Amino acid sequence: MSKSHKSIMIVDDSKVSRMMIKSKIISKFPDWTVYEAANGDEALALSKENNNIDYFSIDFNMPGMDGLELIEALQNDFPTAQMGLLTANIQEDIFKRAMSLGAACFHKPITEQVIEELMEYFNG
Repeated sequence: MSKSHKSIMIVDDSKVSRMMIKSKIISKFPDWTVYEAANGDEALALSKENNNIDYFSIDFNMPGMDGLELIEALQNDFPTAQMGLLTANIQEDIFKRAMSLGAACFHKPITEQVIEELMEYFNG
């Protein structure tokens, strides 16, 4: 696998959000592998099968475990992966908790600008 080949998992219960993020990523990085999961449990199961994921785009508010719980659950298996938490919830404690887990926060709703910021964070 070449250094330019990266992989990302998009975790969001909104299929539209996943499609928007995936479309933008593929248009900029056509050689990347993109995995999608609709919730935390699906993401954990998929990550067990694909242990080479470089980036995670994770929605905060999902059925079952929230995005912060998922980030915490992924950290042991993906200690070097970069994680971005997407949230419409702008409470300071969520941002502080995300930062303490090593994740960056991005504001929802999903827009071209938000996806650009997320990609800059991942490629920074």
